[in-house]
Amino acid sequence: MTETHRKPGTTLSPQTTPDLETADVIVVGAGPTGLLLAGDLAEAGLSVTLLERRPATLSNLTRALAVHARSLEQLDARGLADELVAGGHRLTSLGLFGSAVLAPAQLPTRFPFVLITPQFEVERLLERRARKAGVTFRYDSEVLGVDQDADGVTIRLRDGDGIGSAHASYVVGTDGARSTVRQAIGLPFPGKTIIRSMLLADVRLAQEPPSPFTVSASPDAFALIGSFGDGWYRVIGWNRHAQADDRAAVDFAEIREVARLALGTDYGMHDPRWISRFHSDERQAPQYRVGRVFLAGDAAHVHSPAGGQGMNVGLQDAANLSWKLAAVLKGHSPDTLLDSYQTERHPVGKTVLRSSGAMVRLALLRSAPGRALRGFLAQAVNHVRPLSRRAIGTVSGIAVSYPAERGAHPLTGHRAPDVRLADGSRLYELLRKGTFVLIAPAGDTAALGPAADRVLTASWASDRRTALLVRPDGYIAWATDATRPADRGAALRTALAHWTGAGIAPTAAPGSNSAVRQAS
Repeated sequence: MTETHRKPGTTLSPQTTPDLETADVIVVGAGPTGLLLAGDLAEAGLSVTLLERRPATLSNLTRALAVHARSLEQLDARGLADELVAGGHRLTSLGLFGSAVLAPAQLPTRFPFVLITPQFEVERLLERRARKAGVTFRYDSEVLGVDQDADGVTIRLRDGDGIGSAHASYVVGTDGARSTVRQAIGLPFPGKTIIRSMLLADVRLAQEPPSPFTVSASPDAFALIGSFGDGWYRVIGWNRHAQADDRAAVDFAEIREVARLALGTDYGMHDPRWISRFHSDERQAPQYRVGRVFLAGDAAHVHSPAGGQGMNVGLQDAANLSWKLAAVLKGHSPDTLLDSYQTERHPVGKTVLRSSGAMVRLALLRSAPGRALRGFLAQAVNHVRPLSRRAIGTVSGIAVSYPAERGAHPLTGHRAPDVRLADGSRLYELLRKGTFVLIAPAGDTAALGPAADRVLTASWASDRRTALLVRPDGYIAWATDATRPADRGAALRTALAHWTGAGIAPTAAPGSNSAVRQAS
């Protein structure tokens, strides 16, 4: 365990930059992924430095607009979802390609909708939480190199005072598609560009669209318009007959034209505050971990904007990695636990690349047979209920599950629903403590043993006899239907030893509490 001498909550301005002290974890990149990760680690009692190349000014320009159900559940487990939902638009249908429409209302979740809200609102809540937890923010800090050995990682950086360095036990690169961290550790970013000359603008509209999120396509163009909720709208479009290099200037007339081609109207667009041209890639790093350095979010994977999954996948990367880093740094788990980040999240990234890419390719089909195929698939998605459930489950993240060992209970690795508990609370309210949660039948007194300070206990509100051990990220680590107390207790002790390090002497982290309050 490394030491730190900085007081929690210190924020260093670009003008006054002393030598950096050692932190437990350095996170590079202050987007949603990095902010959630840093906040989780700091709330676990670890010292965290967050490096960001940009100046310390929250921009009102944004990329993402959609927050899906699984991300809202993760934010709920951090006490942030209700505030975010209150300021956004709930979308009860999501257009994909052709006439295909997904219905989030069928999702088994507290958040059966897509929340339309700008990315900067997500960042605002996550930054507030991270600061309160004691994360040290360093803006105007550019990473120049990354060196690691068996004891830790040293980052070479440039800030307002010149060139310096910082050291940590682990480093996580959440610094976007052009990740300096990824390049510094020698990881390739294989893939290809799937669509060029996409147009983006933030505009005012004279007429209000029929939905906060409006999307449509014609044989030669597609466009979407999303509301920020404050009178500004995000427009993204593509015109088959107006392809240009990313560096080519964009005329506002191009934006209006692509909207009219795809949507039939431009809704009286005026007063653009931001216009750009970009391309969309499909790329994924082959590994998310190299020694003591990890990648998450766009630094690990990028894909088309179809389905609005980008920011959401990054948030879920962070939720998967944060509790594992905390467990290892606090001595509760061996370093090998961190290998499961690659095992669990890399396949998810690959699935998102494939599904979002398929949506774009279907939307761009131009030939008569291609359009006929697209129409057939749209009808199937709309009317074949199992296919519809699978599609919305995949896009929303609700259907994501992780590999389980052979012979494990069928629930193992699956997302835990936000069940009501005997004391009237919800599971995701208990997860706000950042610990495992054991849900057992009322009256079950199986001993927790050495891991008692790492597990909250709760009872079903019903007479269900299944026992579940839920991970801090809301996935089921272990379950049993055994009814004999001896069998249940032995299986539970084995699971606790595997997941929470029972029998491993804990190492106190800087600022951490020695025990976690248990809930009955």
